[in-house]
Amino acid sequence: MNRLRVAVIGAGHLGRIHARLARRTEGIAVVAVVDPQADARGSLGTELGLPAYESIDPLLESVDAAIVATPTFTHHQVSLPLLRRGIHLLVEKPLAVNVAEADELVAAAEQSGAVLQVGHVERFNPALAAALPYVAEPKYIEAARYGGYTFRSTDIGVVLDLMIHDLDVVLSLVASPVIRVDALGCAVVGEHEDVATARIEFGNGAVAQLNASRVSYESDRRMHIWTAQGFVAINFAQRTARRISADPQRIRTAMDPAGLSAARREQLQERFFEEVLPLESLRVQQRNAIADEQADFVAAIRSGTSPRVSGKQGRDVVSVAQEILEAIQRHSWDGTPAGRSGPHFQAERTILTGPHWHLSAEQAAEKRAAG
Repeated sequence: MNRLRVAVIGAGHLGRIHARLARRTEGIAVVAVVDPQADARGSLGTELGLPAYESIDPLLESVDAAIVATPTFTHHQVSLPLLRRGIHLLVEKPLAVNVAEADELVAAAEQSGAVLQVGHVERFNPALAAALPYVAEPKYIEAARYGGYTFRSTDIGVVLDLMIHDLDVVLSLVASPVIRVDALGCAVVGEHEDVATARIEFGNGAVAQLNASRVSYESDRRMHIWTAQGFVAINFAQRTARRISADPQRIRTAMDPAGLSAARREQLQERFFEEVLPLESLRVQQRNAIADEQADFVAAIRSGTSPRVSGKQGRDVVSVAQEILEAIQRHSWDGTPAGRSGPHFQAERTILTGPHWHLSAEQAAEKRAAG
């Protein structure tokens, strides 16, 4: 079977990773790299021995698919014409800066029959894969994603940059519509929010609490999931997972506070997670998540089936992220008008001056063109 002719669009941090891995992915032949910046495309093209182009236009007749790893605000303008031509796309997360643009991309893919996959790579994290058998019908999910300031993705805030990873995982686990979103955030070093927290309530009663910061002196990427059967802790960075099974009979047998002797209580304190709530480390198969993501992209194209993270799913994540941004915008700090940044900036400076999630796709494009 012939390999798919794939162009990598975007020669930045993620584009370079995708290009290097795609050259080793079965079923892919990387034919070119594309980036408007001469230095970026030139260095990556030289490294990989590939032709480098300023634009995708010269390749439109000679590629089957593309990986889009450009700044988020360009995803719509880069991806839409390719999808309309039937070129299959793996678009890095988030799919777009707002729902209007995401809807256009999903519609274009459906009309042309092109596969549209979104690069929510945590769905391929082996720690999540190990946890999935134990997290059916979650009741409460708590996630934290903290990191230092990388000077990347400065065109968007922390909600679309970091929190969206956990939001995608949460939406994939909770099979119920979102009915309420409460959130707040603040900008620290840029025009967009750098710290954010959001509480999401679902129609079935499930609740998710998401926290994210990209100005943290500590790095953390974890998720805790409570179900009726027990508890699961996932460390996305270390790629580890642990679970606690809640056996009511075992708890009743071990726990009788009124009848326990002092010695027995002390013993249970020391052996609580062995005797009462046994803690188990799950077996995690160590794999490269981005390589698996690319393999899933190829499989979806070959089989005509939906990828693990479809364009529709990516669109739904953007939709809830937009609700979070709206809630942040509504929040009032110390009595200042809604939408002000509060303690970190003067009152007249808003937290969110972009990514213009309140605009239509056409309005957003006009605003960007106007500078």
